[in-house]
Amino acid sequence: MRTILVWIPPVRLSELPKGALAVVERVLDVHAADPIAQRLRDLGFVDGEPVRVVAVGPMGGDPVLIQIGFTRFALRLAEAARVSVRTGVAA
Repeated sequence: MRTILVWIPPVRLSELPKGALAVVERVLDVHAADPIAQRLRDLGFVDGEPVRVVAVGPMGGDPVLIQIGFTRFALRLAEAARVSVRTGVAA
């Protein structure tokens, strides 16, 4: 039996629809010592962590409600765009 691996490119957390499951790939730093990127990592947005989009704001999708484990965070779209995730994996 052959195993076929399919490469799925990462997307930004801000691009996912309500109900989507994904796994964090990394947090993108805008510049060196980026405090927002570091805060996202401190909150649990780290490589391999499963995330779920719980809700999306009504006007343009801002803010986005994200769940990691049993904790939920409301992120601005600009903050969610800093999180690179993989979809199509067991989350």
